[in-house]
Amino acid sequence: MQLAPEQQTGFLNRRTSLNNSPPGVERRQFKTAHNSDRPEVNELAEAVDQYKLRHRRRFITFDELFDVMSSLGYHR
Repeated sequence: MQLAPEQQTGFLNRRTSLNNSPPGVERRQFKTAHNSDRPEVNELAEAVDQYKLRHRRRFITFDELFDVMSSLGYHR
């Protein structure tokens, strides 16, 4: 049994942009949910996205989500 020789490829940095987007542009978690039929859902999703960008967070805790909701005027 003969194995094909391995081709040595360089390090692939997946953090670099393939579409030459400006630095600081990231994938957002809720972008596909911004087309909800309920405007309040879109507003919350946008507010969470903005929070995540401002605080450089990919995921947020329930405490942080509560803070975002409170900043939008929601209360119990």
